[in-house]
Amino acid sequence: MSETHMPLESMMSNCTDATTPACSKTTTPACTHSVASGSSLQLQTALVTGGSRGIGRAICVALAQQGCSVAINFAGDAAAAEETMQLCQEAARDAGHTSSRFAAFQADIAIASECERLHTEVCETLGSPNILINNAGITRDNLIMRMTLEDFDAVLAVNLRAAFQLCKLASRFMLKQRQGRIINITSVVGLSGNAGQANYAASKAGIIGLTKSLAREFAGRNVTVNAVAPGFIDTAMTKVLNEGNRGKLLESIPLQRLGTPQDVAATVAFLSGKEAGYITGQVIAVDGGMTMQP
Repeated sequence: MSETHMPLESMMSNCTDATTPACSKTTTPACTHSVASGSSLQLQTALVTGGSRGIGRAICVALAQQGCSVAINFAGDAAAAEETMQLCQEAARDAGHTSSRFAAFQADIAIASECERLHTEVCETLGSPNILINNAGITRDNLIMRMTLEDFDAVLAVNLRAAFQLCKLASRFMLKQRQGRIINITSVVGLSGNAGQANYAASKAGIIGLTKSLAREFAGRNVTVNAVAPGFIDTAMTKVLNEGNRGKLLESIPLQRLGTPQDVAATVAFLSGKEAGYITGQVIAVDGGMTMQP
């Protein structure tokens, strides 16, 4: 993998496909297709927020493996976004998908105008997305007595309000075409709550309400809306746990292991495809059984 890093300005104006280094956004028509047959997502265009690392990166690569063109949103780390693009390109090429295209788009989706700019630039570069993955999320953990309004608002702006706005923007094309997939990444914390995460849990519970409401609104136009709720996933955050805390964590998981970003990404890729056409308004926990009901 190349160690050179694409400048931010270049990433905003260029896209890469599985065979060529760059393609012009001025020659790319808007997508006007429906979900492809079989499990492949060829001819589809997905927008993935927070796609530069972790679960978001795994989702981008999983969609690329299925032949999907992917718009990778990132907040500030251009080098990480470039690496995701390279991984997507390699995955598409290895799977024999030579027409897939990938581009990275910097945007602070906590700002309403940035959401609008992001959506416009994705449409101009890759075509209107018919798959939307609202994955970006932040935490500002603290006990409620110490949590500031700024910390509460910051988390809801990224985790919930941006998802609402991008759903609204992307759904215009989806509803017109009578075909689309929206997958919102929530959390098991949104199902069960967690001490010290009132803002995060509220935002993720809000995602569930948003998902179910939009599923009812959009069902008549064949646009499905689902949520995926990851449990404890093996990321940089969980790697810092000491052995004692890690052991206690594993005791709460029936499968006795942490999940991987790829576990979550596989579920998202399935929900994005034709096979999931009769699934909408659902919250699928990818948590090793941690939140199963008795």
